[in-house]
Amino acid sequence: MRINDLHPTTKRLVLARAFRSVGQGALVVDLALYLHALGWNGFHIGLVLSAAGLFGAFLSLGVGVASDRMRRRPFLLVYESIVFLCSIAAFLTAQSVILSITIIAAGFGRGANGAAGPFSPVEQAWLAEEVPAVRRGWVYSMNTAFGFFGMGVGALLAMLPEFLSAWIGKGHSPMTINAIAYRPLFLIVTAATIGNILLIFNAEEKYSGSRQGNNADEKQEEKQIRRKENKMLTGLVFLNSFNGLAIGFTGPLISYWFAIRFGVGPASIAPIMAATFFFTGISSLLTGRVSEKIGIVKSVVWARFIGLLLLISLPLMPFFWLASLAYLLRSAFNRGSVGARQALTVGLVRDKRRGLATSLNAMSMQLPQSVGPSIAGLLFSTGQLELPFYVGAIFQGAYLIMYGRFFRGQNKPQSEESE
Repeated sequence: MRINDLHPTTKRLVLARAFRSVGQGALVVDLALYLHALGWNGFHIGLVLSAAGLFGAFLSLGVGVASDRMRRRPFLLVYESIVFLCSIAAFLTAQSVILSITIIAAGFGRGANGAAGPFSPVEQAWLAEEVPAVRRGWVYSMNTAFGFFGMGVGALLAMLPEFLSAWIGKGHSPMTINAIAYRPLFLIVTAATIGNILLIFNAEEKYSGSRQGNNADEKQEEKQIRRKENKMLTGLVFLNSFNGLAIGFTGPLISYWFAIRFGVGPASIAPIMAATFFFTGISSLLTGRVSEKIGIVKSVVWARFIGLLLLISLPLMPFFWLASLAYLLRSAFNRGSVGARQALTVGLVRDKRRGLATSLNAMSMQLPQSVGPSIAGLLFSTGQLELPFYVGAIFQGAYLIMYGRFFRGQNKPQSEESE
């Protein structure tokens, strides 16, 4: 399947993800540095990112379940509107309470690779509507890749504050950039949301909500199918808790870690992050192709095993360029499997329960993930720059072992008839 073969609605959703990811890429690099420039310490930065994760986790569950009963387009339009308002507010003021609210409500700085934050279950469920089951590994990987490519563009734009600060005439080192130089980055988010509202509003949606069977045979059959689906979803939730903890300890504060570990600023960190996102996008496309050959589960396990080894080596790197290379490769192998894992999730259930499945997938990741930043930020503030990576590696290893065993029967995509 080529991009030109995709349904117009699928193309719109993929393009919306690419637009959305540009602003996310800029803020995943610079948000923590912006808050540092405002005088926030590592613990406070981690705390607000943790709060954003908790808010998103609980909201995603309600949104996913509700979208199964109604239509999905209105939910994405609401999300884009929320982000639009938050981006305007964050651009206009640096007042701590207001800025914290915008970060929590819009999920700024969490680097969602273009996903629609707590509304991403709706996006993933809608994306499956026009994609055959046997092609979902490729399409979801391609969708993720577009998100990473957009994140790469955004990461390059994250160099702007350092240049703007020099032009303003304040902030003579990477760690003392004038805080106001970061604010224009929020306008990138504003522009993306305007484009996405137009894309989503004009997208076709066939799904109109789930309907229950009326006779006894239909109800009994539904009960049996749900029992099987619920077993798989329970396993997914349990496994994701380990993965979420690993990501929380190692992901959201990586720019902050580079800054305090090597004394570098946005002009040094942004190109590395951009290259990382571009390589991860390519890796996602390759993983999508590999999943069609050896199966989704095997492609995920092998890629993430290599990523685990690189995660262990990352805090040991003595130089910025070596640490950057380890981070780039680790991200390419580890995060390049995101699309394949999403394809597996939507294949565990039927169309009328995909909102539930993807919301459980998101919540079970985000809840434990939200714990990590506050703990990691506290450890970084006390000089413990290696421990969060090793704790994350332990959880990542446990997840990897259990994932391969539990989902080995799901290695090949299900046929359409099974849905």
